[in-house]
Amino acid sequence: MTRSLFLGGVLSALVLLAALLSFIWTPYDHTALNIPAKLQAPNAEHWLGTDHFGRDILSMIMVGARTSIAVALVAVGIGMGLGVPLGLAAAAKRGSWLDEGIMRANDLVFAFPSLVIAILITAILGAGAINAIIAIGIFNIPVFARVTRGAALSLWQREFILAARVAGKGAARISAEHILPNVANLLIVQGTIQFSLGILAEAGLSYVGLGAQPPVPSWGRMLADAQTMVSLAPHMALVPGCAIILTVLGLNLMGDGLRDWLDPKLQGGRA
Repeated sequence: MTRSLFLGGVLSALVLLAALLSFIWTPYDHTALNIPAKLQAPNAEHWLGTDHFGRDILSMIMVGARTSIAVALVAVGIGMGLGVPLGLAAAAKRGSWLDEGIMRANDLVFAFPSLVIAILITAILGAGAINAIIAIGIFNIPVFARVTRGAALSLWQREFILAARVAGKGAARISAEHILPNVANLLIVQGTIQFSLGILAEAGLSYVGLGAQPPVPSWGRMLADAQTMVSLAPHMALVPGCAIILTVLGLNLMGDGLRDWLDPKLQGGRA
């Protein structure tokens, strides 16, 4: 196991543990207002301090972790569930109208900044976690389609695929039984990368008020609330900012570590 995989796994596990723990316990009710205790710096009672409404920031970070994880996880699931079959179909029908149609649709989506279009989609559909999931998921579809197609194309010329075709197996069956298992490692690595980008996208949408809505905490909205309080209570911005940075860093390190661990060529080089 590589160092990056271990460190990334530890950081990701801590965030996941905080999210799971928030379902059964938080230091305080994350919706409880306590105006006399507002803008407190980290102390023995409130380990990460309080915000401008006196809410415990640690409790909000824990609940916000599950919001970010849920949105990013479902969005990646949408992208993988639709993008992978499209990529397999495009590779199986290389050069056909189906391949061209899928790839040109991907190019159309990639032609626009993903976060800007996500903001446009959520502005049209309305603010909320569900619409944020849809917006982020749409931009994961072409990513997985392109990665799957690229990996699958190199496999279609391999001997074991030719043997399967001689045995009478159709393109769909070959894709499911032979191509998909051989590109699964690459898709897992890409999934961790897209998951980290989903965390960032959810934070960005929440920052502009188009993500999860109150009273559900969100790291992005915590940053938005803190922008006018930086001089009075810098911890309000530092805590959610660090949570986002450490989560994204952990997922990226885990993705790099998984790539090194699962790639047979790199394993041979280490040996």
